[in-house]
Amino acid sequence: MNTIDQSDIQSRILASRAGLVTGHGADAKTVPRTQADRAAGGKSFSDLLKLKAKEELKFSAHASSRLKSRGIEVTPETMGKIEKAVEGAEGKGARDTLVMVKDMAFIVNIPNRTIITAMDGESVKDNIFTNIDSTVIAS
Repeated sequence: MNTIDQSDIQSRILASRAGLVTGHGADAKTVPRTQADRAAGGKSFSDLLKLKAKEELKFSAHASSRLKSRGIEVTPETMGKIEKAVEGAEGKGARDTLVMVKDMAFIVNIPNRTIITAMDGESVKDNIFTNIDSTVIAS
């Protein structure tokens, strides 16, 4: 039988009250919550969720509609180019970026990592782009 001393029980109770324990029984784990702990590599669930959401580039409903109505096919190669362009724009502090890939154009909200709209070659010729702060020509 596994015995637990009184000090271990006390520390688990305190950690639980402070919201630092996840799981139950033998599966219980202490989750670091301080800035120093996070800097050392421990991440809270909230941090991991934000990181995962930030990683993935997504399409708005408007952009999805434009892709469908204009017959634009976004290949994995194209997505890779857009993602690389978004990373570069993010590094420069951009917020709303026009990303040109081949004969297609995408306007991307950088902080939300969301493609707002998409245009094919014909649509690009007739458009004036406003409310953007940067352009990336992806190749």
